[in-house]
Amino acid sequence: MQPLKKIRLPVHFYPLTAMVFWGLSFIWSSYLLKFYEPVTIIFIRLILSASFLFLILRLFFPAEQVARKDFKLILLSSLFNPFLYFLGENYGLKYSTPTISAVIIATIPVFSPVVAYLTFREKLSRLNFVGIAVSFAGIVIMLIMKDFTLAADIRGIIFLFGAVLAALFYSVMLKKLTGKYSALLLIAWQNLLGIFLFLPFFLIFEFDSVIHTIPTAGIVGSFLLLSILASSVAFVFFAHSVKLLGISKANIYSNLIPVFTAFFSWILLSESITIRKILGILLVVGGVYLSERTRKR
Repeated sequence: MQPLKKIRLPVHFYPLTAMVFWGLSFIWSSYLLKFYEPVTIIFIRLILSASFLFLILRLFFPAEQVARKDFKLILLSSLFNPFLYFLGENYGLKYSTPTISAVIIATIPVFSPVVAYLTFREKLSRLNFVGIAVSFAGIVIMLIMKDFTLAADIRGIIFLFGAVLAALFYSVMLKKLTGKYSALLLIAWQNLLGIFLFLPFFLIFEFDSVIHTIPTAGIVGSFLLLSILASSVAFVFFAHSVKLLGISKANIYSNLIPVFTAFFSWILLSESITIRKILGILLVVGGVYLSERTRKR
């Protein structure tokens, strides 16, 4: 992380840039879903990201290594993220919209205190329950139309909440590893192991469709942006922002992901921005903010 400090950019540049890239990742994935199935997108994304991250490690941090005794835990964490998390997120995005997907994924910090209580017996406060209720109300407003029909396919909603659940279990695994290794090293290995987890599904179900799709400049560009910026640079920037600002302040920026996704969906995909969506986003962001205030205290 030392080279990043020498750049001397404003402190808030790092978390803001990471959130922009993560907000845009829903747009890039949504574009690629027009040409490929979810497993193919994740598989190629992980190959590119792992290659880039191990190149950075080789050039700038050659001394960082994973102890053999920790490989089982890293493999288990890879099962939850990237494997189960990205399956849920990408299939959820396939049957939903970028904005709805980003809003549901943004509730991960809201439910994190519940998992922390169940696994580490960390105390829950009233604000935790208020945050969960407010965020859930925001999701309901976004998903339920005036005629009481769903604004997204039920399959997409189930997959997205599956991704949230996978991320929560992953956070438990991650807590046991971050004290030993840098985020860069962990993400590189998790992405590498994720490639092998996805490989059988890719070869059995989607390989034939891939070889018949001719990559265009837009497809190649989206894969590179998704892999390098969203899966690599954003994680490094966020890890650096945690060092500069602390966990609580850095996590507050995650509230902006659905805001950026909604904005870029409106600009790039012509997705309509209604009062209902704006209200839903504000409630979800407000619920996450209440939860983060609790952790800060």
